[in-house]
Amino acid sequence: MKAHPTAIVNPKARLACSVAIGPYSVIGAEVELGEDCEVMSHVVIDGRTKAGKRNRFFPYASVGMAPQDIKYQGEPTAVEIGDENTVREFVTLHRGTAEGGGITRVGNKNLLMAYVHIAHDCHLGDHIIMGNGASLAGHVEIGDHANIGPFCGIHQFTRIGAYSFLGPYTVVNRDILPYSKTTAPRPMEVLGINRLGLERRGLAKEDLDELEAAFRLLCRSKLNTSQAIRAIEERNFSSSHVHALVNFIKSSQRGVVK
Repeated sequence: MKAHPTAIVNPKARLACSVAIGPYSVIGAEVELGEDCEVMSHVVIDGRTKAGKRNRFFPYASVGMAPQDIKYQGEPTAVEIGDENTVREFVTLHRGTAEGGGITRVGNKNLLMAYVHIAHDCHLGDHIIMGNGASLAGHVEIGDHANIGPFCGIHQFTRIGAYSFLGPYTVVNRDILPYSKTTAPRPMEVLGINRLGLERRGLAKEDLDELEAAFRLLCRSKLNTSQAIRAIEERNFSSSHVHALVNFIKSSQRGVVK
């Protein structure tokens, strides 16, 4: 393990031999870092934080600190991070709370740009991009391949669907539909499917066409949400992505943005 002489690494920390620790960084006793992780200068990683392989932590990132929840009383909660994530400058990523399941979880190959905040008990999937200054309140779930624009504010207990694109400065207090492109004006408006992003992710034209038809029923017809769901089910779409969209809406606790 390569550590700069000015770094403070607790001898109880479990670090792979290929981990590199930069100047003035601080690594706590319960931290575990997998192979080829890079911790640059002035990074603090503390608490029960476990990260997989090839993660990069840029200067002034703060990972695994106690949650900003006044109910938190020092319970042994954790942060779990997968492989190949990029955590840029001044990102804050907090431990979970006992009431929220105890774990804040980040998947694989995510990009958290500068000043992103991940609060307690949030669960992020894989291949997510969060723009500069985007902030998650507690208990937020983000699906795979979602793209969160800069300075978005996400309310507690909301869900951001897989493959969705969220425009900059959007304030979110309801669930964001998977596959959608949603913008910031008040009220928020769904512009349709995130077609360009979905094409880049390899979705077939048949899936895209069926998703567009489903979104027209949801967001452009005069049907309410329940009526639109029935209309989609009556069309017997074959795409598994349409089925995932319907299941997402049915399981929503806060309602969805249309």
